[in-house]
Amino acid sequence: MFRYDGKTFVPQSNSSNGEVSVGTVFQYRQDGNILTGTYQGGSIVSGVLVGTVNENGTLHFRYHHVSKDGSMRSGSCNSTPNQLDNGKIQLFEKWKWMDGDQSDGESVIVEQ
Repeated sequence: MFRYDGKTFVPQSNSSNGEVSVGTVFQYRQDGNILTGTYQGGSIVSGVLVGTVNENGTLHFRYHHVSKDGSMRSGSCNSTPNQLDNGKIQLFEKWKWMDGDQSDGESVIVEQ
């Protein structure tokens, strides 16, 4: 089973309508099947997420953040894990904004 508690992730790629960038860092915590996290960096001043971890390690969560321009954004995300040869976790994410244009996108983040 994939465990996320205490893990740090950084972006590898993101859709053009996303706000996560190279400077963004995610800190995850896990208690049972509950996932929480914080993220910041790049154009994001402060962000939080909360969700669940399924038995196969997939994540389902909602996220909220404040950007450097003062705007607040929120969305939902489903992440599928992949174990890399070096033992690190890579997450393939499908997300959707819950505000603004409600567009969706895809991103990849990897454990640091």
